[in-house]
Amino acid sequence: QVQLVESGGGWVQTGGSLRLSCAASASILSMYAMAWYVQAPGKQRELVAIIVSGGSTNYASSVKGRFTISRDNAKNTVYLQMNNLKPEDTAVYYCNAQKYTGHGVYDNYWGQGTQVTVSS
Repeated sequence: QVQLVESGGGWVQTGGSLRLSCAASASILSMYAMAWYVQAPGKQRELVAIIVSGGSTNYASSVKGRFTISRDNAKNTVYLQMNNLKPEDTAVYYCNAQKYTGHGVYDNYWGQGTQVTVSS
Protein backbone atom coordinates (compact mmCIF):
# COMPACT_ATOMS: atom_id res chain seq x y z
CA GLN A 1 0.00 0.00 0.00
CA VAL A 2 1.28 3.44 -0.95
CA GLN A 3 0.02 6.59 0.72
CA LEU A 4 0.14 9.90 -1.12
CA VAL A 5 -0.26 13.24 0.60
CA GLU A 6 -0.75 16.38 -1.47
CA SER A 7 -0.12 19.91 -0.33
CA GLY A 8 0.31 23.36 -1.80
CA GLY A 9 -3.17 24.08 -3.08
CA GLY A 10 -4.94 27.32 -2.38
CA TRP A 11 -6.34 30.48 -3.85
CA VAL A 12 -4.54 32.58 -6.41
CA GLN A 13 -5.39 35.31 -8.87
CA THR A 14 -5.27 34.86 -12.63
CA GLY A 15 -1.68 34.83 -13.82
CA GLY A 16 -0.36 33.66 -10.48
CA SER A 17 1.62 30.55 -9.59
CA LEU A 18 1.32 27.64 -7.21
CA ARG A 19 3.47 24.60 -6.55
CA LEU A 20 1.79 21.38 -5.53
CA SER A 21 3.67 18.66 -3.69
CA CYS A 22 2.90 14.97 -3.38
CA ALA A 23 4.77 13.03 -0.73
CA ALA A 24 4.75 9.25 -1.12
CA SER A 25 5.12 6.71 1.69
CA ALA A 26 7.20 4.47 -0.57
CA SER A 27 10.08 4.99 -2.93
CA ILE A 28 8.85 6.71 -6.08
CA LEU A 29 11.67 4.99 -7.91
CA SER A 30 9.63 1.80 -7.53
CA MET A 31 6.71 3.37 -9.35
CA TYR A 32 6.13 3.02 -13.07
CA ALA A 33 4.76 6.56 -13.16
CA MET A 34 3.67 9.46 -11.02
CA ALA A 35 0.99 11.83 -12.24
CA TRP A 36 -1.31 14.70 -11.43
CA TYR A 37 -4.99 14.64 -12.30
CA VAL A 38 -7.68 17.29 -12.01
CA GLN A 39 -11.36 17.01 -11.32
CA ALA A 40 -13.60 20.02 -11.73
CA PRO A 41 -17.16 20.01 -10.37
CA GLY A 42 -19.42 17.84 -12.48
CA LYS A 43 -16.56 16.58 -14.63
CA GLN A 44 -14.51 13.42 -14.86
CA ARG A 45 -11.02 13.20 -13.48
CA GLU A 46 -8.50 14.07 -16.19
CA LEU A 47 -4.77 13.67 -16.55
CA VAL A 48 -2.79 16.91 -16.27
CA ALA A 49 0.81 15.73 -16.21
CA ILE A 50 2.74 12.50 -15.89
CA ILE A 51 6.35 11.54 -15.29
CA VAL A 52 7.42 7.98 -15.93
CA SER A 53 10.23 6.07 -14.31
CA GLY A 54 12.73 6.97 -17.02
CA GLY A 55 12.05 10.66 -16.51
CA SER A 56 9.94 11.35 -19.58
CA THR A 57 7.05 13.71 -19.07
CA ASN A 58 3.80 14.42 -20.82
CA TYR A 59 1.16 17.10 -20.37
CA ALA A 60 -2.42 17.83 -21.24
CA SER A 61 -2.55 20.30 -24.10
CA SER A 62 -4.38 22.81 -21.90
CA VAL A 63 -1.42 23.14 -19.52
CA LYS A 64 1.56 22.59 -21.82
CA GLY A 65 4.04 25.41 -21.43
CA ARG A 66 2.49 26.53 -18.12
CA PHE A 67 2.81 23.49 -15.84
CA THR A 68 5.90 21.46 -15.04
CA ILE A 69 5.98 18.08 -13.31
CA SER A 70 9.16 17.08 -11.52
CA ARG A 71 10.31 14.72 -8.81
CA ASP A 72 12.80 14.52 -5.98
CA ASN A 73 13.67 10.85 -5.62
CA ALA A 74 15.49 11.38 -2.34
CA LYS A 75 12.40 12.93 -0.79
CA ASN A 76 9.94 10.58 -2.53
CA THR A 77 8.07 13.68 -3.63
CA VAL A 78 6.57 14.77 -6.91
CA TYR A 79 5.84 18.39 -7.70
CA LEU A 80 3.58 20.27 -10.06
CA GLN A 81 4.71 23.83 -10.72
CA MET A 82 1.79 25.78 -12.10
CA ASN A 83 2.42 29.16 -13.70
CA ASN A 84 0.19 31.64 -15.47
CA LEU A 85 -2.86 30.11 -13.83
CA LYS A 86 -6.27 30.65 -15.36
CA PRO A 87 -9.77 30.43 -13.86
CA GLU A 88 -10.36 27.25 -15.85
CA ASP A 89 -7.53 25.60 -13.88
CA THR A 90 -9.79 25.72 -10.82
CA ALA A 91 -10.28 22.13 -9.66
CA VAL A 92 -9.27 19.55 -7.12
CA TYR A 93 -5.82 18.23 -8.00
CA TYR A 94 -5.03 14.59 -7.22
CA CYS A 95 -1.68 12.87 -7.08
CA ASN A 96 -1.52 9.41 -8.63
CA ALA A 97 1.06 6.66 -8.45
CA GLN A 98 1.13 3.65 -10.76
CA LYS A 99 3.05 0.62 -9.59
CA TYR A 100 3.68 -2.30 -11.88
CA THR A 101 2.94 -5.54 -10.09
CA GLY A 102 3.64 -7.95 -12.92
CA HIS A 103 1.69 -9.80 -15.62
CA GLY A 104 0.58 -6.51 -17.17
CA VAL A 105 -1.14 -5.35 -13.98
CA TYR A 106 -0.70 -1.90 -12.47
CA ASP A 107 -1.87 -0.82 -9.04
CA ASN A 108 -3.15 2.75 -8.80
CA TYR A 109 -2.85 4.85 -5.69
CA TRP A 110 -4.46 8.24 -5.08
CA GLY A 111 -3.99 11.11 -2.72
CA GLN A 112 -6.84 12.88 -1.00
CA GLY A 113 -6.73 15.85 -3.36
CA THR A 114 -5.92 19.50 -2.91
CA GLN A 115 -8.14 22.38 -4.01
CA VAL A 116 -6.80 24.99 -6.41
CA THR A 117 -8.94 28.06 -6.98
CA VAL A 118 -8.01 30.71 -9.53
CA SER A 119 -9.99 33.92 -9.41
CA SER A 120 -10.47 36.21 -12.38
